Amino acid sequence: MATLATQQFTLIWTHSVEKIVWQEDWQVEDDRLIAVAARVQGSGAGMEPPADARLAEGWWHYRPALPPLPRLVLSRSRFSDDYTICWDGICHELSYIVKQSDHTSITIISPCSTPLQHK
Repeated sequence: MATLATQQFTLIWTHSVEKIVWQEDWQVEDDRLIAVAARVQGSGAGMEPPADARLAEGWWHYRPALPPLPRLVLSRSRFSDDYTICWDGICHELSYIVKQSDHTSITIISPCSTPLQHK
């Protein structure tokens, strides 16, 4: 378990088959996660950008059509690179944040139910 003191973060991963990089920007609002933007560097089997996506500087940009979510469930695989999570200009592999060496585990990202108190 790990806690990040942030209201927004970017999740980055590489598709295990197509080897295409995806990025999603998330924001915490109340007790939900809101997908505010996404970018993908191409398309492939079952991963085409939506019709309203726009191409800019080699990335397809769009807003994911997702409702507010109580959590994200990230399945990790030994066949692909680890997720990277970025916040406040800092980026780390997910296994560094949650201290997991097993790249086949599931990681859940959810908002904290109690605001952090800074001392």
